[in-house]
Amino acid sequence: MDNTDFLEINDITFTYPAVEGDLDENGKQIEPKPVFEHFSAKLPKGFVSFVGQNGCGKTTLMLLASGRLTPQSGTVSLLGQNPAKLDDEQKNLLASVIYQNMEFETEDKVSELLSYVYQNGALKGSAKAINESTEGGDLLGEVIDVFELKDVLDHALTHLSKGEIQRVLLAFGILYGSASLFMDEPLFAMEPHQKEAALAYLKEYVHKTGTTIYISMHELDLTKKYADTVLLFYPNRDMALGTPEEVLTRDDVEKAYGVPYAMLKDHENLSREYLNSLSQKK
Repeated sequence: MDNTDFLEINDITFTYPAVEGDLDENGKQIEPKPVFEHFSAKLPKGFVSFVGQNGCGKTTLMLLASGRLTPQSGTVSLLGQNPAKLDDEQKNLLASVIYQNMEFETEDKVSELLSYVYQNGALKGSAKAINESTEGGDLLGEVIDVFELKDVLDHALTHLSKGEIQRVLLAFGILYGSASLFMDEPLFAMEPHQKEAALAYLKEYVHKTGTTIYISMHELDLTKKYADTVLLFYPNRDMALGTPEEVLTRDDVEKAYGVPYAMLKDHENLSREYLNSLSQKK
């Protein structure tokens, strides 16, 4: 796969607005610190994993890169375009975003929603499956199989479990057909075999279609197994970019998470809250 720069971030500064009524011990308004300050980076195409502890800036960087947030200064170029300057339709065609714990109020059936997304995105309801062995040869049927959605097609999203909703969201991301996908912890609440199947498919989709996926997830073993490239976030906003073998070394992972490497080997069984409490004690 061509590994030229796909995302260029040029000297951006971004700070979230102050929360009214959020006061310090002296009763003064707390002014948030910049999440990024004069930050620049170039990220390649492919299947790119964002790795780092909660609060390190992964989600904010995804939102800035996809145009869902706009920096106070500096620019973002995604596939040669500044997503923040596009209208909603153009922005969605350039970059789709999948969040953890997205909420929906619709009572439409999953089958209806999948068809709507497929028909109204870049693919216009007509795309071949990426695997020749897929029965029927259509992408819609393939993602229903891969993400195990057959049993929920007649259900409303509001009636699904967390894991089922996440699998539907993954299907939405593929069926819409954006040039890039930003996925913030999309594997939340999914079973281990479903995570493996999803990641294997997403990586194959990237390599066969040329779509780029930026994904954050807490399972280091899965990142090592599936990512082409890793962007490792350190607490001080420094970062390291490279292959999983280059970046996810014992020393670098300990530096990023602030806990002993041995405790991260079974990382998916540790909650973010627990990891944060450990790092605060060091």
